[in-house]
Amino acid sequence: MTADPARSTPAGETLGETSTNAADNARSAPASGNTPSTSTNAADNAPPVPAGGNAPSTSTNAAGNARSAPAGGNGSADGSGNTPRDAVPITRLGNTGLEISRIVLGMMSYGKPDQGAHPWSVDIDEARPFVRRAHEAGITAFDTANVYSAGSSEEITGQLLKEIAPREQVQVFTKVFNRMRPGPNGAGLSRAAIMHEIDASLTRLGTDYVDLYQIHRFDPHTPVEETMEALHDVVKAGKVRYIGASSMWTWQFAQMQHAAELHGWTKFVSMQDQYNLLEREEEREMHPFAQATGVGVIPWSPLARGKVTRPWDAQGSGSRSGTDEFGKTLYRQDEDANRAIVDAVQQVAEARGASMAQIALAWVAGKPAVTAPIIGATKEHHIDDAVAAVGIELTADEVSRLESAYTPRVPSGF
Repeated sequence: MTADPARSTPAGETLGETSTNAADNARSAPASGNTPSTSTNAADNAPPVPAGGNAPSTSTNAAGNARSAPAGGNGSADGSGNTPRDAVPITRLGNTGLEISRIVLGMMSYGKPDQGAHPWSVDIDEARPFVRRAHEAGITAFDTANVYSAGSSEEITGQLLKEIAPREQVQVFTKVFNRMRPGPNGAGLSRAAIMHEIDASLTRLGTDYVDLYQIHRFDPHTPVEETMEALHDVVKAGKVRYIGASSMWTWQFAQMQHAAELHGWTKFVSMQDQYNLLEREEEREMHPFAQATGVGVIPWSPLARGKVTRPWDAQGSGSRSGTDEFGKTLYRQDEDANRAIVDAVQQVAEARGASMAQIALAWVAGKPAVTAPIIGATKEHHIDDAVAAVGIELTADEVSRLESAYTPRVPSGF
């Protein structure tokens, strides 16, 4: 896959997902400053905790209309060490009628390791037990992208989902933007690129449609009207049910939504952004905007590349920690504050008799703007932790302890 100096292939996207591209060098500060109407301060005097940072508890959130609640647990949905079927509740994505599980399984970890930029990914035989376990736990939504492992993640996603459930019982999410081939229109969000890439994704996935087609990043080189009309056309063609976006400035997202509204085109129903205890800048503008406009938030990296799942000084045990070049660029701002946050996660987890991953994910899942966090699974306990997390209600005191050490930082990951 040939690199594009204007758009780089994402190097990987943790327990959830993301990518980065050179286009972020061209981004500018939001027109409104960095403070939404819900902020409690002036833009240049950001508080240690973003607006809404002390919202109590995880019991109320954008997925509050979930049809069932998982049994709470320490390590499994029923506390027994086993994951019962349908432990994960179902909710609606934003203000749409689309029902999805309260946890989304990120498929970026599954692909051919010798293809693309994810040498830590695992091939289909190693991926199969995790996808099957997720389905048995009640996870129905699966998120991938055309660029993951040069398309092989989509191939594995399509094959494994065919093995576990009828097409109408699962929700398939994929993305477009990053370079997939050399030459003109091999990347970006032009009409030419979108029309080619949706057909290529459908072929790899082995399906007639995707439930959610997301733009992986903002394309500063293509008029937003061209992008939004092309996305509208693939919806009207029956190839896509809903469209979504991923990390960008809020003003860029609002601009694209406004263009669609002006022309009567399909609007985005979701935002896949980076959100976790170590990166909360989305609370300033993106999340208030999403809540005000009925957009569902499905965060990538809810566990901060695993940094909030183990004591600060502990090292990652997987091959990904040494080969995830993109991940190495994240969570390097104010490491003293990050260490204090991770220490707080550890303390709350020990007091509850839960894992650190459960506490950190419960915090994300309980935020009012969040519909469903995207998690990754390359170890057996990853899915059990996620299932248990959606059944945990943190107290106001626990939330305060988890949030109090946070300091403002420059948004990253796009």
